[in-house]
Amino acid sequence: MHTPTVTIVGAGLGGLVLARVLHVHGIPATIYELDDSPAARTQGGMLDIHDYNGQVALRTAGLIDEFRAIIHPGGEATRVLDRHNTLLLEDADEGDGTRPEVDRGDLRRMLLESLPAGTIRWGRKLTGARALGDGRHELSFADGTTVVSDVLVGADGAWSRIRPLLSEARPAYAGVSFVEIDLLDADARHPGPAAVVGAGMLFALGAGKGFLAHRETDGSLHVYAAVSTPQEWIAGVDFTDPGRAKAVLLEHFADWAPELRALITEADGALHPRAINALPIEHRWERVPGVTLLGDAAHLMSPFAGEGANLAMLDGAELGTAIAAHPGDIEAALSAYEKELFPRSAEAAREAADNLALCFDDNAPQSLVDRFAAYADAR
Repeated sequence: MHTPTVTIVGAGLGGLVLARVLHVHGIPATIYELDDSPAARTQGGMLDIHDYNGQVALRTAGLIDEFRAIIHPGGEATRVLDRHNTLLLEDADEGDGTRPEVDRGDLRRMLLESLPAGTIRWGRKLTGARALGDGRHELSFADGTTVVSDVLVGADGAWSRIRPLLSEARPAYAGVSFVEIDLLDADARHPGPAAVVGAGMLFALGAGKGFLAHRETDGSLHVYAAVSTPQEWIAGVDFTDPGRAKAVLLEHFADWAPELRALITEADGALHPRAINALPIEHRWERVPGVTLLGDAAHLMSPFAGEGANLAMLDGAELGTAIAAHPGDIEAALSAYEKELFPRSAEAAREAADNLALCFDDNAPQSLVDRFAAYADAR
């Protein structure tokens, strides 16, 4: 029986979990990644990995013990403040939670180290993909090379070049923009902001704006200043000038407590803008032979359900398991995977959209405090 090689575009968490699960089952996979190397760029901040999806994926991949070794103790601690720096909720991390925090870079490194040498082809920028018939697809790269796939998986994120093979949907602006801020060596250099953020996660919210922040494993603070603005707002700010960018951002928080404004004024280095985009909540497609999607390529949503990385990893694990369970019948495998993918991702995307709205509604942050209370009552 011919064992097809699975071609994966994108070496994010979902693509890596897929390759790992396939490897566990003895199925070859090749990942094509735009980055030149694993160290080509930073991997972002902390992730809470949920017991019902992200941890399930890592257990399927045979990596749960390795995962436990990189958990950030104390990272599940949560604080909620209003714009006056009044504390409305504080939960300590007692070490018995179901959503432990890990550094995204550590998690990605763990997954990379679990794959056979040569699995990933670094520095391969995809420029096009086209169907050849019979479930085969040709990929074209910026270096002039082409590859023909037996099975193609788009794990290439929000602006996926594989998605158009399946769907005409494109991400749309969700009405909120983030500005990412780092405060380094916080306890020593930024004791005020360090006290505000606390040991884990901070939500400081008001109508139409707020701060979300994490304490990182290296002692830094990673802050997202969120503002409800028109889509073109980012383009109108010169983020190459940190001083000017701070001044413009501070205008949105003019009546906020100085302890919270310090999350901006004390920023180290550049400020990085990021528009929040999302695919339609019910995004799905008709079965197309030989190709499917996972992670943000399939169901990009706002980060306000904390599900993006978790779902991407579960997608990879479920797809790998489906391929292994249907030897010689890729279409049965992809159909089984997509049957579960669509309702799972729609539920999470709906929650993400609802949470984004309540985090910045006129009652914020009390609306978020009430939501946390509802989650606690449901346990």
